[in-house]
Amino acid sequence: MTDVSLEIRNIIFEKFNSDERFTNDQIFTELQKSDKIEKSLTIDDMEKYFNELCDIGIMRNIAQNFTTQWFKLFDPLEKTTCPSCKAEAPINKSEEKSCPLCKAAI
Repeated sequence: MTDVSLEIRNIIFEKFNSDERFTNDQIFTELQKSDKIEKSLTIDDMEKYFNELCDIGIMRNIAQNFTTQWFKLFDPLEKTTCPSCKAEAPINKSEEKSCPLCKAAI
């Protein structure tokens, strides 16, 4: 199983990088379709990952309606290769430049 936060970053990069806004439901649906998360996870289980991405400055919550949250990116994500683990990870220019997987400096 892959890192859930990294998979969320990848979906945002591939599907919503230039969008004005997107929802946690849209991301969750894409994760389920791609078989990148455990089938037992619910949208409520994903909240901590969305909060983490907000806390590190990738996106911000712009609205909420019950369990649906709308987000907007601070800056578009760009694919970067980690010099340490060689993983490709989408990061934005305003977040700390460290690998989401191994935490090495990028």
